[in-house]
Amino acid sequence: MAVTIIDVAREANVSPSTVSRVIADSPRISEQTKRKVREVMERLAYHPNFQARNLAAKSTKTIGVIMAHSTSLAFQNPFFPEVIRGICTSAHSSQYGIYLSTGGTEEEIYQEVVSMVQGRKVDGIILLYSRVNDRTMNYLKRSGFPFTMVGRPYQYEDEITYIDNDNKQIAHEVVDYLFSLGHEQIAFIGGNLDYVVSSDRLEGYRQALMEAGLSYSDAYFIHDDVFKSQGKGSVHDLMKLDAPPTAIVAHDDLVAYEIIRYLEELSIQVPKDISIVSFNNHALSAYVKPPLTSVDISIFELGFEAANFLLEMVSNPEVAVKSHFVSTALIERESCKRMNGLVE
Repeated sequence: MAVTIIDVAREANVSPSTVSRVIADSPRISEQTKRKVREVMERLAYHPNFQARNLAAKSTKTIGVIMAHSTSLAFQNPFFPEVIRGICTSAHSSQYGIYLSTGGTEEEIYQEVVSMVQGRKVDGIILLYSRVNDRTMNYLKRSGFPFTMVGRPYQYEDEITYIDNDNKQIAHEVVDYLFSLGHEQIAFIGGNLDYVVSSDRLEGYRQALMEAGLSYSDAYFIHDDVFKSQGKGSVHDLMKLDAPPTAIVAHDDLVAYEIIRYLEELSIQVPKDISIVSFNNHALSAYVKPPLTSVDISIFELGFEAANFLLEMVSNPEVAVKSHFVSTALIERESCKRMNGLVE
């Protein structure tokens, strides 16, 4: 049986109205009483309902948006403001607001989602990531609570509604593009394989090499953890191989910017000495030196359609599970050249 406000009041030896005022952070309640009541709430796993008025109408008119990192870190990546802009555009048209997660760790994010669901603070949830063996996703699936994902689920793909790019295919196309320019030594840098987007892009890269008659080499792959911890050193080791790459596929534009900086410090010029192509096509990519060739993954549309799917589920719980790959386009700029020396 769910814990009620009366249970909390009884355990804390205060009135239910006092518990309500603590939840509202009323200045009329002393800090000592607030601490006592909050300790009881935590011990009893009581999740206050901040949307009681809307619940009477069986709706909070709010969407929960869950990021893989805390907001302080997530907004350093231009992907998140743009995908949230898409979500907000869809939500606004249906007179919904959004509730952003603020957890800084996997555990904090999980607990925040549990609170959202059990406290009925939102009508549905959008996960802005797909992690391998993700506790939060598994909880949402078990709970039967409406949710959608930006990213292909690691498991239960046919049972979860999601929106994504065909990351295997676009990575394949990027390698094909470099191969068409005469590149055969092609490296892949970045990507946390705990996330499905990274493993899919790496798999597409591998498949493209195989189909082009090229062999995959671990020496040409720098994992995200290694790149973050060793930075310039990892790029230096790559370029000191007996057969260094002539082209690099970067996991996303932010990784590509770092690579270009490290190469410049090593007196290696892009695209004169090495070509680089990336994913996400952030606005800044047209203005870095050299302007970056990147795959536009329709970030706004990812958020917009994820919200559309979720709102459809909220209004009709019996709606069929669906998935969709949004369109992508390779935006050619000046970071790649043909092996004969011509810049593409």
